[in-house]
Amino acid sequence: MIFLIIGGFMEGEGIKKMKSSRSQIMTTKEAAKYLGIHLITLYRLIKKGEIPSFRIGGLWRLKKDLLDAWILNRINNKIQKK
Repeated sequence: MIFLIIGGFMEGEGIKKMKSSRSQIMTTKEAAKYLGIHLITLYRLIKKGEIPSFRIGGLWRLKKDLLDAWILNRINNKIQKK
């Protein structure tokens, strides 16, 4: 494997760091599968504003790191209510 050194960084390492540092943007289908819920349930949550989401070109998208934070928040809220 050949790596180019640019500005003191090996190109292969730089690309890996860029991909790992930015959050994965998911489609609704990918997010529903990731969350283990039906696609219609996901759209209901989006419509109610209960789940972090945004539109790109008229299509809903969700950031994986925000979904993870949303899940943890829901878990913590449920634990605190007990």
